[in-house]
Amino acid sequence: MSLTQVLTAEQMRAAEQALIDAGASVSDLMETAAAGAAEWIRRVAAGRSVTVLCGPGNNGGDGYVMARLLREAGNAVRVIAPLEPRTAASRDARARWDGPVASTAAQDGDVFVDCLFGSGLARPLAPEHARLLGDLAARHRYRVAVDLPSGVSADSGAVLNDGLPAFDLTLALGAWKFAHWRLPARERMGQLRLVPIGIATVAGAAQLIRRPSIAAPAVDSHKYRRGLLGIVAGAMPGASLLAAAAAQHAGAGYVKLLADVADPRTPCDIVTDTGPLGEALGDPRIAAVLIGPGLGRSDDARDKLAAAVQHARALVIDADALMLLSPDQLHPGTPVLSTPHDGELEALCLSFGITAEVRHDRALALARESGMVVLAKGPDSCVAAPDGRLALAPPAKSWLSMAGSGDVLAGIAASRMATGRDPFTAACEALWLHGEAARRAGPAFAPSQLAQQVAGALAAAL
Repeated sequence: MSLTQVLTAEQMRAAEQALIDAGASVSDLMETAAAGAAEWIRRVAAGRSVTVLCGPGNNGGDGYVMARLLREAGNAVRVIAPLEPRTAASRDARARWDGPVASTAAQDGDVFVDCLFGSGLARPLAPEHARLLGDLAARHRYRVAVDLPSGVSADSGAVLNDGLPAFDLTLALGAWKFAHWRLPARERMGQLRLVPIGIATVAGAAQLIRRPSIAAPAVDSHKYRRGLLGIVAGAMPGASLLAAAAAQHAGAGYVKLLADVADPRTPCDIVTDTGPLGEALGDPRIAAVLIGPGLGRSDDARDKLAAAVQHARALVIDADALMLLSPDQLHPGTPVLSTPHDGELEALCLSFGITAEVRHDRALALARESGMVVLAKGPDSCVAAPDGRLALAPPAKSWLSMAGSGDVLAGIAASRMATGRDPFTAACEALWLHGEAARRAGPAFAPSQLAQQVAGALAAAL
């Protein structure tokens, strides 16, 4: 059983069917899921009354079971169901509730539980059901969604109706769904908790990025063994200086700027190589190269990108370099990590002939087509690998939405690659370290302050 896998609605149905094929009944699974969810609701209700809105499917069946268990625990429970049960398990669950069921309600209450529709919903709620859901949510002080808030697409995270309520707590049943970690749905879910029901690990499932386990350097390490990172500077050297500052705190033993001229703002502990770029990149001790932050889009920038692609043993491509990259430049044997934001991702997809709507689908398609690992950054970042692996980042602080944040992220990722991490692992570690650094930086930080917090973030992963 995996507590970090993220399943599509189809994968979830197949995983539940595997449990049924192994001997469990739908009613058994319903009892298990509802018992776990009811315990969470009992705790947050703290003796207060509970109103459960039940739909016609198995999500509604979960609601009837929860209502029964909460009543047995001593809570006052009301059940509202605008539609009759339509599955055998939900009909059985309603029969075992053995209490009144109203079709609507106009009473205020304490805790509201949404079990109207779950992860199987693929179309907007009927207007009368959307109104009922909104009215009940507005009349209660605390709101809980079971599996997913009704009116949310499980796979895309789209909100299918206007004006749907926000919830204080969402209880994912069995496994995480994509909507739990994707906008705009995620912002309506409040706290997220997982209720296990015995779902096995699903081959090829997406995974949540969790705190990495990073080891301190070996006792006999030296600066080159820890990793020499070369950062190609460009027309706007401040961006490469930010990336270098972050990289110094993310594990690499040596960070070197490869620049046309030395910038007087460069700290004394960062070396600048002003020699011909091809010769500098030819240093066999350079473990990884970062190009893109502050690069510009001139002919000189194109030449620098060509040199980096030609010489680098491992490469991180960010920012302007992504806008200059063409499919014929990439070498199949070179590990490459690209770090596009949405605009850069759109440009790359156009260049590589990719058509997809959702960010993670775009990232996966681009990774397969290009051979690069793709860190698609944004408020719901993800990492996609050419072999189909996909990792989703948990929410980070919205204060990261500032100029320079991406330069810091690129520096962290390149530093992790210089230490020997493969691009996929480096990207996942970088996203976690970036988010942790932001948490430590507090509100309204500058990118240089964010870079300074990377060391503390790294310490939290040791």
